[in-house]
Amino acid sequence: MNRTRREFLGQSVLGTIGLCVFPRSLDAAMQAGQEASVPGRGLVFDAKDLPRLRETIRHPRFAPYWKSLTDADLEADRRFLTTELKLNNHVRHMLQVRQILERTSFVFALTQDARQLEIARLAIDRLLQYKRWDYFLEGGEETIGLQRAPEATLAMSFARDWLDGVLSRATKDEMERQIAEKGAPACYRTLYGMKYPDRVKGWGFDPESDYAFRFDLHRWPLILNSTNLKVIPIAGLGVAGCLLRGKHDQAQRWLDMALQSARAFSIMFGPDGSYDEGAGYWGYTAQHLALFLEVLWRTTGQDERKLINFPGTSRFALQMSMPTAGRPEDCVNFSDAGNMGDISVAAWTARHYHDGLAQHVAMTTGEVRSHYPVIWFDPAIEPAKPGPDLLDARFANDWVVSRSGWTEDDTVVALRSGGPSNHEHADRNSVILKAHGERLFHDPFKAAYSHTEPHWLLRATEAHTAVLIGGKGHQYHDGREGTNASWAEAKIIDYQIGNQQLVVTSAATGAYRLVNNDVNLVTRTIVFVKPDILILFDRVRLAAIPLPVQLRFQVYDDDGRGKAVAASSGFRIERPGATVRGAFYTPGACTVRTDTLKLPAEHGVHPYVEVESGGSLDHHVLTVCTIQQAGKEHGTMNAQATGRGWKVSGAHNGRTVNVAIVTVADLPRVVVEI
Repeated sequence: MNRTRREFLGQSVLGTIGLCVFPRSLDAAMQAGQEASVPGRGLVFDAKDLPRLRETIRHPRFAPYWKSLTDADLEADRRFLTTELKLNNHVRHMLQVRQILERTSFVFALTQDARQLEIARLAIDRLLQYKRWDYFLEGGEETIGLQRAPEATLAMSFARDWLDGVLSRATKDEMERQIAEKGAPACYRTLYGMKYPDRVKGWGFDPESDYAFRFDLHRWPLILNSTNLKVIPIAGLGVAGCLLRGKHDQAQRWLDMALQSARAFSIMFGPDGSYDEGAGYWGYTAQHLALFLEVLWRTTGQDERKLINFPGTSRFALQMSMPTAGRPEDCVNFSDAGNMGDISVAAWTARHYHDGLAQHVAMTTGEVRSHYPVIWFDPAIEPAKPGPDLLDARFANDWVVSRSGWTEDDTVVALRSGGPSNHEHADRNSVILKAHGERLFHDPFKAAYSHTEPHWLLRATEAHTAVLIGGKGHQYHDGREGTNASWAEAKIIDYQIGNQQLVVTSAATGAYRLVNNDVNLVTRTIVFVKPDILILFDRVRLAAIPLPVQLRFQVYDDDGRGKAVAASSGFRIERPGATVRGAFYTPGACTVRTDTLKLPAEHGVHPYVEVESGGSLDHHVLTVCTIQQAGKEHGTMNAQATGRGWKVSGAHNGRTVNVAIVTVADLPRVVVEI
C-alpha cells in the first residue's frame, strides 16, 4: 500500500463522522463471503450462529450483560474518542478505546445498528493513530506487548472479522497492516524474550508514555514467563497469525511461536485445573488460552483444545467461589483476586466437552462480564449441579477450600498453603471464613500494585488472618520488580476429610525462617466441623531466643458494617448477617485487643482482632470458634488442657461435639466425635 498513514487517516472516519450508511448487512456479507478476512469460517462465530446469539442475549443469564452493552452512552464514547483521548496514555485510555471497539463491533454484528458502527469506525481510527500499541520497550526502541498490544490486536482482529462487509477495503487493509506492524511483532518479541531471556537487550518503559509508575524490569522476561502476562500475547499473536495466514509472510511464524508458547505455559495450570495467580486471574488467563485454541481450530483445523484440563479448571472456579447476596462475584481471594473474574471459559468448556458441570459454572458462578460466553453458550448442554465430592478440595497447588454446601447460607473455609506465585500476598497459612453470606475472617481487597503506595501494606502478613512472630510476618519481596513471586513456601502435611468434617495441617516454617533464622517450626491445623464450628491450632517453636507470637483475625468492613469486640480471652466479630465468636487457650498468658491497619482513610478501614501469646520458645495457641446466623445465640464450647494436648467439647446449634487434639508431636493428631 503506497498511501501514507496521514493520507489514510485524513480520508477515514474522522472525515465522515455523522454518516450512517453502510453497504450491506453483516449477515449477507458473511453468507456471501464478501472480502472475507479468512476463507471459510469466522474467527469465533459464523453467520449461521447469529440467530443463536440473538436468542442467547434474551436469556436471563445474559440479558443484563447485553443491556449494559446496548445502554452504553455512545455520545460519551464519541466525546472521549474525539476530544479526551491521549495517545500516550495506554493504561487507561487505550484500554477504553479497545473496550469501546469490542463492544460496538459486537453489538453491531448482532443488531446492524448504524450508531454502533459509527462509533466502532471511530474507535478503529483512534487505535490506528497510536504510535505504539504498548508502553514497554526492548532496548529502548522496539515495542513489547504485554497487555495493550495483545488486547488491541484481538479487538482489531475481531472487528476486522465482524465488520467485514461494512468497512472499506482501505480501512481493512490498514487494520491488517497495523496488526502486522504494531500488534503481532510486539507480541512475538515478548514471547521470544521469555523463551530466550539471555538474548533480551533490556525491557523498560516507553519514556513517551504517561504511566506514573516505574519498576525494575530487567528480570521481567523471567518473572512474567510463568504469569498471565504470557498468555495474553500468546492469544494476540495466535489470533493475528490466524487472521493473516496466506496474507503475510510472517503469519505462520507467529502461529508457531504462539502455539509453542501456549504448550510451554500449559503447565502453569495444575493437572486438576488449579491456577496459582488466584481466582481473579484464572478467568482472564484461561479465557485467552481457550480463545487462541478456538480460533486456531476454526481457521486451520488444528485441534489443541485439550491442552490443559479445561473441565478441571471450571471446577477450580466453582470451588473457589463464595456465594453471597451482597457480592455475587465473591471468591476465595488469595493473591490479588478481587472477585471471581471472567467465567467465559466455563461456557466454552461446556460447549466443546459437553460438560454439564461447566455449564452450571457458566450459568451460576460470578457474573457475565464479556461477550465470549454469549458467543460460546450452548443451550443444549444441561447444567449438572455439583455433588458432595466437590465440597472439599485440596488443589494441586496446596490450596484448601472446604464448604458445607453451595447456598449463600453455607460456610466456606479456605487455607492458603502452597508456594509463591505472581500477584501473591504474604499470606501463608492464612484463613478465609465466610458464612450466611458474610465474610467473617477476611482477606483485604485492592492491595496496591506499586510498592510506593501506602496500601502495599495490604499484601503483608499483618493484613491477613495469619501469624506474626515477634510482630513480623514471613518473607516477602520489597516490590521494586512489581507484584512478582516471593520465596515463601508452605506445605500441607496432613489432609483428612470425613463425614461433615475437615482436618488439615499446613507447615510454613521455611517462609518464616527466611525472616528469622531462629524459627524452628510454624504449623497451623484447622478442624472444621461443618457447618458452624471452626478450630485453629497454631504451633510456633523457636530455637534459642524467646519471642511473643501474635494471631490476627481480619474483619471485613468495606461497607462500614463490620465490628470486632475483644474480651479477656476471646473475641466476637459481627456482620449484619452473621457472627463468629472465638475463645483462645494457651499454656501461658495471652492478651487480646482490637485495632485497625495503619493506612490513610482513602484506602479503607481495616479492623482486626489480635491475640498475643507472651514471649516463649514454644507457643501452642488454640482458637475455638462458633459461627452463627445474626440474631441467634451461640452455643457453649470449652477446651481443657490434657497431658498430651487439648480436649474441646460442647454444644452448638443442637449438636454435641468432642474433639481431641494430641500435640506431643510436630504434626498434631485430631479425633472428632459428633
